[in-house]
Amino acid sequence: MNRQSFLISLFLFSVSTSQIRCFAQRAAGPQQGTTVDRQASGDAPTDPGPLASDLSAKLDRADIERVMRKVADWQLKDAKGRFNQQWTYAALYDGLLATSRAIGDPKYSDAVTKISEGFEWKLLDTRFPHADDQAIGQAYLDLYRLKREPVRMAATKEIMDRLGAEPVVASKPTWWWCDALFMAPPVLVRMYAITGDSKYLETLDRNWQVTSDLLYSPAEHLFFRDARYLTEKEKNGKPLFWARGNGWVLGGLVNVLQFMPKNYPTRDRYVAQFREMATRIAQLQTADGLWKTGLLDPDAYMASEVSGSAFFTYAIAWGINEGILDRKTFRPVVERSWAGMVKHIYADGRLGAIQPIGAAPDSFTPSSSYVYGVGGFLLAGSELMESTHKHSPRQIRQ
Repeated sequence: MNRQSFLISLFLFSVSTSQIRCFAQRAAGPQQGTTVDRQASGDAPTDPGPLASDLSAKLDRADIERVMRKVADWQLKDAKGRFNQQWTYAALYDGLLATSRAIGDPKYSDAVTKISEGFEWKLLDTRFPHADDQAIGQAYLDLYRLKREPVRMAATKEIMDRLGAEPVVASKPTWWWCDALFMAPPVLVRMYAITGDSKYLETLDRNWQVTSDLLYSPAEHLFFRDARYLTEKEKNGKPLFWARGNGWVLGGLVNVLQFMPKNYPTRDRYVAQFREMATRIAQLQTADGLWKTGLLDPDAYMASEVSGSAFFTYAIAWGINEGILDRKTFRPVVERSWAGMVKHIYADGRLGAIQPIGAAPDSFTPSSSYVYGVGGFLLAGSELMESTHKHSPRQIRQ
């Protein structure tokens, strides 16, 4: 019996039927006092208007910037009055901050700063230690790094310190669903980068290993969304792996590796997992440059999906820029995926083909647009912008 099989057996043995039911209910959607405002997160109008005809998918600086601005400007306008502290918007804030860094315009980071001030730099805290409620801490800490006002970090530090005091138990994982690896670990690693206190890395490392041991498939180099799906099959009989769930993980790996010290004892494990996943994801890219919501049975799903594709593009582009992934092999992957996503932008800037909130592959309409998918798209654009700096330090390292 391998390590993963042993841990799965331990997990199932240790968790009662009622607890498994509770896990399933939680996995289907956030509970315990914080319900995601789905209406605030996006919509799918029956008449979204025509698709954009003024954009180019060429990977040069001017064209990428034009695409990013169009989508970011539409999203800021469309979401006005609906911004919140939930994970859905946290991903958008990360994308907006990356946009400002990439194009050198503070407009988008200023918007996130104003939004954060409205929240008094606080996190949701009704169902601790749920990682979804900690995701906004990444934006707060990135803004703290720009302007070191204690209030920008205080609430996030308090939550991360509490998280570090929580026991790490393999049979009761804190991060029991793969999406969590995008939500909490990037906050912990930023706390380390800011404070220099290795306790945050230790908390990250212990919990990541538990989740990875339970949900990562060494055979497929993909993550199951949560323990409910360990034995689920697609129509073709292959294991069920959700695209966006794996996008969350790859994006989380990027956001961790950006700040994890090069000499950290277990860093090589994260790099190896990143390479394995990126290689597998590249193999599963469809003819239109994107990915279906179910990765191993693309014929079972009618349309390609943007949010998972966006996080894949972000991660692979980052890997190329860092010299972790071979440019010759992976550059065509992001060229195709960016071109595929740009085709789903509408004339007003709406980014469509984003699967609504869920936990598994599902259907959606062409106009379906949700803020987390826009966040992933802007993160992807930011890394593709970085690739245009031919003489940047990150390029020289290749």
